[in-house]
Amino acid sequence: MPASSETTELLKKIPRATRPTVQAARRMVKAAAPKAREVAYQSKAPRSSRTMWKLVRYRLDDAYVAAIGTFADHVSLFFPRGRELDDGSGLLQGGGKDFRFVTLRSPAEAARPAVKRLVRKAFALEAKSPSA
Repeated sequence: MPASSETTELLKKIPRATRPTVQAARRMVKAAAPKAREVAYQSKAPRSSRTMWKLVRYRLDDAYVAAIGTFADHVSLFFPRGRELDDGSGLLQGGGKDFRFVTLRSPAEAARPAVKRLVRKAFALEAKSPSA
């Protein structure tokens, strides 16, 4: 999953404070889901500092499985089918219809085994899906 030039340029624009955590999250997703395809998500900064800057999506074939976004002081790893994930760790947050996310405040948090397990579960869930 080499970074595209678009992703590389995008990462240069994000808040300096969150770059190491974003990079750690990207490495973790690559390790947990080596067949995932990384796709740059958005090239412009959000209008508000309280809005997430959506950076990259991870796809398995044509299915969107996970994504990374950043705020000014933390990173979010989010899952469009998060409600369906078995989260024995209690890391998943959110109460929407389907989406769930994990808040990452440091590179060490991105490297936690429980986070990596969630990513593996998300890709396994998609791989078992009839549309996959």
